[in-house]
Amino acid sequence: MSLTGHPGPPPPLGSAPQHPYGGYVLPPEGQKVPLRRFIRHPLEILALVFAIVGSLLLLLIASVEVAQAVNQQRTPDPYALILVLAPIVVFFARGQLYAQQRLRGVKLSPTQYPEAHQMVLEAAHRFGLSDPPDAYVVLGNGMINAAASGHGFRRYIFVYSDLFEVGGRARNPEALRFIIAHEVGHIAAGHTSYWRVLGTLGSQWIPFLGSALSRGQEYTADNYGYLACPHGSSGAIATLAAGKYLNNSVDVNALADRAVSEKGFFVWLVNALASHPVLAWRAHALRDRSRAGHLLWRPRHELWDPSGPGVPYLPPSGMPVGHLPADRAASPRGDSPAFPVPPERRR
Repeated sequence: MSLTGHPGPPPPLGSAPQHPYGGYVLPPEGQKVPLRRFIRHPLEILALVFAIVGSLLLLLIASVEVAQAVNQQRTPDPYALILVLAPIVVFFARGQLYAQQRLRGVKLSPTQYPEAHQMVLEAAHRFGLSDPPDAYVVLGNGMINAAASGHGFRRYIFVYSDLFEVGGRARNPEALRFIIAHEVGHIAAGHTSYWRVLGTLGSQWIPFLGSALSRGQEYTADNYGYLACPHGSSGAIATLAAGKYLNNSVDVNALADRAVSEKGFFVWLVNALASHPVLAWRAHALRDRSRAGHLLWRPRHELWDPSGPGVPYLPPSGMPVGHLPADRAASPRGDSPAFPVPPERRR
């Protein structure tokens, strides 16, 4: 998958006309590079390598356990058996989940929730997916969640109804656009691949390892969501924090500020064991576009620090659907347009 983007590290600022999205420079017309190279969290691939190695070691131990159980004519450890049979288990689990969404969910289409369906098509086009994923709304029963997965050659996303409702005109359609782009970003980044899921299955049972990879993937998907809809990022965080009814009253800047001030061993532990970055850190990463999101250690820098770096973390989209408008541009200090600088902090 190749898209128009940077052919290598960004050249010095001021060496060419700058893209309105940030401080990076557009490549010569016609050059193609994988978009995911510039959007992916810088530690995701390292975490992926460790997760694969850890999974292979567990698979070796599991294979020995199953072989010994057969020789001793006893029942093998169930977790060891699952790892040995993982190719079959993962295939059938993914197939069953896909069938559930197709049979229970409401499929987005030009006639069923057409505005949300268009959001899916736009995100897929922007991220260079030749085959847009299917998208479903499923009954949430109060859960605020969404996910991306696949089976065979098909990829799909599903959004719980309680989260999907945030896209109503009376609430925050841009937040839904960000959420949909986030999930499509998982697909564009390869997170839903059968082989990735299979190769890292064992790491989910290794403390800190599987969760670190998952958090890196979530930061990457957030970068995709921000690339498609920066103005929706704060609304999405507010919805995850307080739900679909209170989201418009949430001070997302105050939430992001607490990523720096909330300290302690258990704060670190909760994040280290979580599959998603803790919400305060995630909000901080979406607000401060000069740095990648933090995987293990809390942010220690305040945004709007005059001594801080001034180059936004994300490069321009370079997508065939056009560039981001000027009102969505990241500021020279790297802060997000969705998290405006309060007047009292402007210097």
